[in-house]
Amino acid sequence: MTNFTPPGDSPHPEWQYLELMRRIWQEGDERVDRTGVGTRSIFGTMLRFDLADGAMPLLTTKRVYWKTATREMLWFLTGETNIRPLVLQGVKIWNEWPHARYVRETRDTITLDDFVRRIVEDEEFAARWGDLGPVYGKQWVDWPTWRYRPDGLYEPGEGINQVAQVVDSLRNNPGSRRHLIEGWNVAELDRMALPPCHKTYQFHVSGQGHDARLNCALYQRSCDVALGLPFNLWSAALLQRIIAQQTDLMPGELVWMGGDTHLYLNHSELIEEQLTREPRGYPRLEITRRPESIFDYVIEDFAVHEYEPLGPLKAPVAV
Repeated sequence: MTNFTPPGDSPHPEWQYLELMRRIWQEGDERVDRTGVGTRSIFGTMLRFDLADGAMPLLTTKRVYWKTATREMLWFLTGETNIRPLVLQGVKIWNEWPHARYVRETRDTITLDDFVRRIVEDEEFAARWGDLGPVYGKQWVDWPTWRYRPDGLYEPGEGINQVAQVVDSLRNNPGSRRHLIEGWNVAELDRMALPPCHKTYQFHVSGQGHDARLNCALYQRSCDVALGLPFNLWSAALLQRIIAQQTDLMPGELVWMGGDTHLYLNHSELIEEQLTREPRGYPRLEITRRPESIFDYVIEDFAVHEYEPLGPLKAPVAV
C-alpha cells in the first residue's frame, strides 16, 4: 500500500480524499452497522476544496459518473420522492431501497431488474412501490408545516421552500448566519426509506462587491467513503455553484464535514486498488446557461472539461 506522501509543494486536492480513505482503512474501528455488512469507521472528519476558476472535487483516481450525480441533484430540487423520474433517465442509485421494501412487504422474490422494469412500465405500480417517503428533496423545497384551526385541530399548512429562502437571503442579506438547508426532519424520519446522510448545508459569503465569494459547509452524519462520498462532494459543489450563479457570487470554498465516516468491509478490493492510484488532471465545470430560477436547470446546462480519470471501480451497495 502507498505511503501517501503527496508529491510537490502544492499537492493535488484529491490527496485529501485518498488520505482519508487510507486512515479509515488502516486505523478505523471495526464496527457492526445497520446493514450487517460491517465497517471500519472514524468520527469527525473534514475536507476542503477551492472551487475558484471552475474547479470541482471530481475524483480522478476512479471514474465518477457526474451526470448521474447531477441528475440526482436536479431531482432533489423538484421535491420529487419517487424513483420513476430517475429510472427513466437511467439513474439506478436509489433502486435498492424500494425494491427491498417491496420484497419485505409482499414476500415476492422479484429480482431488482424486474422490479425496476415494472417501475418503468406500470405507473400505478411505481406510484405504490417506487416512493421513498419524504426524503431529501421533499424537505428541501416543501418542509411540512401545520396550522391550528379554530375548532382546536391541526391541518397541513403551506410547505417551506428552504432552497428558495436561501437564494433570497443570500441576495438580500448576504451577511446572515442563517443561510441553511436542513434535511433532518425528526418528525418524518420513520417514513423515509433512508434518513438523510448529507443533512445540513450552510452557506457563507466572504468578501464584497465583485470579489464576494459563496462558501458552503456540508455536514454529513454518515458517509460511505468509497461509494457515497465521491457523489456527495460533486453534488454539494454543484449545488454551491448553481446557487452562486443565481446570486451573482463567485464560487468559494466547499468545506465537507463527516460524522461517522466509514468504509464497508466488503469494499476491500475497491479500496486497495484506489489507494495505489495517483490523482491526474484538474477537472472543470462549465455552466453553459443561467436559467431564470434555481429550479429550472437541466442536465444539458452542465459541461465538464479536462476530465480524464482512471478506470471505474465497483463494489456492492449496502442497503
